[in-house]
Amino acid sequence: MELSAELILKAYACGVFPMAESKDDPSVFWVDPDMRGVLPLDEFHLSRRLARTVRSGKFQVSVNQAFETVIRKCAERTATREESWINDSIVEVYGDLHHQGNAHSVECWSGSNLVGGLYGVSLGAAFFGESMFSRATDASKVALVHLVERLRAGGYTLLDTQFVTKHLTGFGAIELPRGTYLGQLRYALEREATFYPFDSEFSCELMQSSTHIS
Repeated sequence: MELSAELILKAYACGVFPMAESKDDPSVFWVDPDMRGVLPLDEFHLSRRLARTVRSGKFQVSVNQAFETVIRKCAERTATREESWINDSIVEVYGDLHHQGNAHSVECWSGSNLVGGLYGVSLGAAFFGESMFSRATDASKVALVHLVERLRAGGYTLLDTQFVTKHLTGFGAIELPRGTYLGQLRYALEREATFYPFDSEFSCELMQSSTHIS
């Protein structure tokens, strides 16, 4: 079945998402895990060390300024990740989703260098996090902090992480049984949210006032 932006959105609305076996495999398969990873927005955990990094301004954060570059960097093989599930078909169709306003990226810069970021899909009041990359310590984490603040300010109720990793557990990610997840998904799809709740970059003070910090 040929991927299209419309098909991807219909799949997400049913709780299903696509992956490729490898970066070089042109085909994709659909994933519907028994246990689904989510990051509860009202229980997001931010360490004091990372909060200091956010406050320091070490990275400059932007949104939707380098979507294609972000997804291609997420697809790169690295010394710690020998394979990627993002193939050219996925890059192309998520690019289409971005152009139509359903897919977004958050970028972290060090000067003119893109050193971290993430991307995902927005549908109703649900955001489906797809992948992230980091080429500098804490860069992808700072991007995630920005994403969470943006989603909370924009009225989102669900941040889907697909799976739970050790990295995400530190931020408060949990697993939900499929049925519980689908209930939260239906709730989110019945509501509206905006990915653009503010014009300027987020306030670290606001993040700290509404986030578990330790």
